[in-house]
Amino acid sequence: MPASPLPPLDEQLCFSLYTAHIAINRVYKPMLDDMGITYPQYLVMSVLGEQDGSTIGTIAERLGLESSTITPPVKRLEQAGLLERRRSKTDERQVHVWLTDAGRALIAKSTCLGETLIERSGMTPKEFQAFNRQVRTFLGALERKD
Repeated sequence: MPASPLPPLDEQLCFSLYTAHIAINRVYKPMLDDMGITYPQYLVMSVLGEQDGSTIGTIAERLGLESSTITPPVKRLEQAGLLERRRSKTDERQVHVWLTDAGRALIAKSTCLGETLIERSGMTPKEFQAFNRQVRTFLGALERKD
């Protein structure tokens, strides 16, 4: 059988990023389980930690997802008492999402995720930040439309 024209998987960046994503989720899962939330719910909470009162559409845009994908985790977080949804008084089509006191407490507790990831990486916090900037620069280049 002739050799594959493709480089080995370990030399393909797409595969490295894919397996890194899986590994990160494995590190996060036990901690998220202890907090009673899923990874998608954690991402929603993180957006609200940055900008409380965001609309469903803004949360979806920030996460690169469709609004319809955001609504189910938001509803579950609301049922758990971590956030509340309120219709905009100026535009009833918009739903704003606000953290509750319990939600803010959970965000404070979730700092362990990033700390654990840095620790497990073997990098210093400064090296880890530089690595993240490189990944974000790469992502920005891929998203640019020329």
